[in-house]
Amino acid sequence: MRTLCFFCLLIIVGPQAAVAQDYAKDVQDIDTIIEVLYAVISGEQNEARDWDRFQNLFIPEARLIPTRKGEEGKTLYTILTPAEYVERFGSRLEENGFYEKEIHRVTETYGSLCHIFTTYESYHSAADTEPYVRGINSIQLMHDGDRWWIIQIYWLGETEENPLPGKYLPN
Repeated sequence: MRTLCFFCLLIIVGPQAAVAQDYAKDVQDIDTIIEVLYAVISGEQNEARDWDRFQNLFIPEARLIPTRKGEEGKTLYTILTPAEYVERFGSRLEENGFYEKEIHRVTETYGSLCHIFTTYESYHSAADTEPYVRGINSIQLMHDGDRWWIIQIYWLGETEENPLPGKYLPN
């Protein structure tokens, strides 16, 4: 009977709603949505990621904005949707191995609005002891009355010229 009900749900509301139901616990509070964000992009070399789960964290119009230094020293950026992020970086993360770990967080919340500065370290494997890069993810979230949504992630990696400030590092 349970299988029949799930099948009926797929027919009535479509596969996206059923997938979103599976991940409902991922978006009920701020701590969990951030933990899931880091967990879903992380994995060993040749380990598949759950990109449906990743995309369930975001509003459809969300933006991911990686930055980097250009040849002339100017900060360059790319604006991606979650689907474009998966298309551009998904196979690279899976083929090479990638772990991103949160090491510090500053959270500001006002009503349905939340902004998080989350300091990260990136590794190629969970077994690595030294990160190959660190930086800060600036994440904006919204609560719609039912769940949290990621609106935008804008990040900047640490450089020699721009080290991470102490207030964004663990004590």
